Amino acid sequence: MKKGLLIILTIFLSRLTSGQNCNCADNFVWLKETFEKNDAGFQYVIDKKGEADYKKHTDIYTEKVKTITDKELCAEALLEWLRYFRRGHLWLQSIAKKETDGKDKVDNNKIRLQYKDWEKYAYDEKEFNTYISQLKAPSLEGIWSSPPYKIGIRKVNSEYIGFVLEADGIYWNKTQVKFKIKDENGKLSATYFMQNHSASEIKEVKLIGSNYLSMEFVFLKRLSPTFPVDISIDRFLKYQSTSIPLFEKFSDKTVILRIPSFDGSAKKQIDSVIMANMQTITKTENLIIDLQNNGGGSDGSYEKLIPLIYTNPIRIVGMELLSTPLNNKRMEEFADDPDASADDRKWAREAADKLNKNLGKFVNLDSSIVNIETSDTIYTYPKKVGIIINGGCGSTTEQFILAAKQSNKVKLFGTTTFGSLDISNMYSVKSPCNELELGYCLSKSFRIPDFTIDGKGLQPDYYLDNEIPKYEWLDFVNKILSSH
Repeated sequence: MKKGLLIILTIFLSRLTSGQNCNCADNFVWLKETFEKNDAGFQYVIDKKGEADYKKHTDIYTEKVKTITDKELCAEALLEWLRYFRRGHLWLQSIAKKETDGKDKVDNNKIRLQYKDWEKYAYDEKEFNTYISQLKAPSLEGIWSSPPYKIGIRKVNSEYIGFVLEADGIYWNKTQVKFKIKDENGKLSATYFMQNHSASEIKEVKLIGSNYLSMEFVFLKRLSPTFPVDISIDRFLKYQSTSIPLFEKFSDKTVILRIPSFDGSAKKQIDSVIMANMQTITKTENLIIDLQNNGGGSDGSYEKLIPLIYTNPIRIVGMELLSTPLNNKRMEEFADDPDASADDRKWAREAADKLNKNLGKFVNLDSSIVNIETSDTIYTYPKKVGIIINGGCGSTTEQFILAAKQSNKVKLFGTTTFGSLDISNMYSVKSPCNELELGYCLSKSFRIPDFTIDGKGLQPDYYLDNEIPKYEWLDFVNKILSSH
């Protein structure tokens, strides 16, 4: 732990108070007081937007919550109030209380009866299979897989009907219409029926290559008829669906390292993949690091990536912690953590003491504002490193990008990142009645106000515009890196 502050630790505190009211107005009072006193970014936003604007915003919700009785609607309203401050590193959720008395048991027969008269597409199985097998060019028609469903699609008049071939046999049964796709002057849209048969309108339907169909949150893979595989699309889908780091040789000159998350639990996997392929990486001219939709995690998870891209000293701007009795409990808990090393516990105890002596203040636990990381080793290979980023990259991933872009080897490709790093080090606390849980932040970056990232994100060196299909991004990056 690098004198620990860049590693996010989440500790859940329960503050149960007997006899406490739990209506929405009371929960709002708790939320407002807790956030104002403890969030490291609260005053920063007030200074930018002004007290009068904040009062106006708060007055609206003070009145709104008086009439809300539903707990979920209350949580939604309180989250709306919170979004005034920032869009990332901030959350509020209702704590679900599950009943265990059997009331929620599903009656399968009752569900089948409920949907037995749902619209059906009566088809002749032999005729349909013969028709599908004779299709010579890729189209929407065919047999598709979207677990747990197997779907047939056939054009009927001016629309495409998606009907069930195989399903769970409870909510959905064979021949029932699962979706309808409309083609209006070449623009495809759909009405998709969810598990409970409610309709969801989908504005964009795309045939990706020859064998995949995308309908926003629904993704289908063609089973029949079969068409030639597009390697770029298959690779793209494999990388976007993986939950673990992957390594692969792209060409004689380029290798790819796909890292979907920097979560602390992923560190061992990331380290293992890097070490297992270290010789290949350091003997290959180009390295592509695909970080698309990597939302962050722990700074320690990218520790072994830095040496691969290092060319010169890396400057890391530090942060300061807001010291309050509630916030300081995180450090106290870490100081007593039996799983932490003796050195880390000692550091945490000294940090907790310093924080508690400076209540109400921002405290820098480091000896300086900027740390400079150096290395005695600069690898000849890779010579060029392309890092792929997009709007799903935030938090720790942005911290890595800040370090990586200081290397002479590195270029960023893609689109602007999410923008959630200036106010960080998340912490969570439960409401007095144990109905809500608030996630807020303890630290503020010394980059403020000269180089802010929250709400802006980090820009790529090469913007990959919408004319470049996402499944072609890797090929584009490889082409740029391989050119001389």
